[in-house]
Amino acid sequence: MQLTRFTDYALRTLIYLALRDGERSTIAEISETYDISRNHLMKVANRLVTKGYVSGIRGKNGGLCLAQPPEDIVLGRLIRDMEPDMNLTECFHDQCECRIQHACSMTGVLNEALRAFLAVLDGYTLRDIMHNEQQLARLLAIRAVTSEDAIIASVPGEPGP
Repeated sequence: MQLTRFTDYALRTLIYLALRDGERSTIAEISETYDISRNHLMKVANRLVTKGYVSGIRGKNGGLCLAQPPEDIVLGRLIRDMEPDMNLTECFHDQCECRIQHACSMTGVLNEALRAFLAVLDGYTLRDIMHNEQQLARLLAIRAVTSEDAIIASVPGEPGP
């Protein structure tokens, strides 16, 4: 099984936003960081907003940020929400023209494999794939906001991050 670029970009966008820890980021920043199409990323961001993964604010000081904590974003649900079609072969479609469809048991095997694939992803969240935040931030040339920064920022008289 291969996920579409759309889903790949959705995952990358969520990772980027999780590293920013509530700070808004623009589509331009994200597309430049990953060197991906801004127009394509706009469609991805729109779906992420529609599905409730991301909060988007338009205008001069606008941008995107996660709408829920990374530990609440289940990867299996995200994949189901982003992938337009989970049909692995033609026999999954209503208009299947395969001559052996009614005698072949491949559909059942592939259905079982797809369920197992999604079940594994249902066991992981965005937080689970972000255990190396500092390395990810370094690779993306952005400063990850850490829980330590939040503690320092909340101490009166201490300079923020």
